[in-house]
Amino acid sequence: MTLFTPTTAPAISLFARYPGNPILTAAQWPYPANSVFNPGAVLLPSGETLLLARVEDRSGMSHLTTVLSADGLTGWRIDTTPTMPALPLDCPEELWGIEDPRIMWMPELSRYAITYTGYSADGPLVCLAYTEDFRTFDRRGAILLPENKDAALFPRRFQGRWAIIHRPVPHLNAAKANIWVSYSDDMQHWGEHTMLLEARNGAFWDADKIGLSTSPIETADGWLLIYHGVRKTAGGVIYRVGLALLDIDDPCHVLARGDEWVFRPETNYELTGDVPNVVFPCGAVLGANGDQLRVYYGAADTSVAVATASLAALLDWLKQPRNGWRS
Repeated sequence: MTLFTPTTAPAISLFARYPGNPILTAAQWPYPANSVFNPGAVLLPSGETLLLARVEDRSGMSHLTTVLSADGLTGWRIDTTPTMPALPLDCPEELWGIEDPRIMWMPELSRYAITYTGYSADGPLVCLAYTEDFRTFDRRGAILLPENKDAALFPRRFQGRWAIIHRPVPHLNAAKANIWVSYSDDMQHWGEHTMLLEARNGAFWDADKIGLSTSPIETADGWLLIYHGVRKTAGGVIYRVGLALLDIDDPCHVLARGDEWVFRPETNYELTGDVPNVVFPCGAVLGANGDQLRVYYGAADTSVAVATASLAALLDWLKQPRNGWRS
């Protein structure tokens, strides 16, 4: 499969939108829905691409529904009912719905781990569930206190400990939120909280609030982070995407971080919707050639779209001296 030709010419043309975007909308849904967006993604052993999409119903609450495709672009098969509904009676942390999943295959556990946002009475928090088949889910409840979201696990331990990336919001300084990493022996109790990436100051595109987008991607050069930055403007907020690279053996060590955004809202389906000016990736799948990365993102909190990139090109861009790379 070849990379798509970009439909526009942004300052940095690392990502190319699929011409058939948006690939999923509420109009395609087999049951009533207001919007569908922010899907986690994984490539199954069968070769199919599975998306676990956030679906907002007409009450305003969100749940998760699986969608399958043989090529990851077309012919999507949508579950006819919610796959993973919120269960507020059994799980009070899901009182007002569940949102924005990230999926990671955990070889040591022989199952998938799903980190997602539960919307509790005290605000959004990080929840964890395991699954082997995306039919039944072993929910472990809240693992990080509110307000916290944008969490994803690493697939293996570091010096015997699991690691998770997340984005807490300190209420004393809620105007700014940074990306943190924490460690655990059991994936339930987390400590050694360390700030990983700080939202920049001033006029930067990621000056106000940042958060992890897709789960960390393991490469020969380190862990590739695709993250989002939120810039407040006189016309509202803009969600754009940037890149960083972490040390393969020590995820607290940042090897590089781009000063510039690499993907921004440009098309009509990204500029207009329930929340305008938003591109918000939650899932990425690496193709069989080991280089083509398909990034699935929510567009304007209304639909699902996909963009492709060369993994090698992303790493080459990050390894430029201007991005802090030191060989």
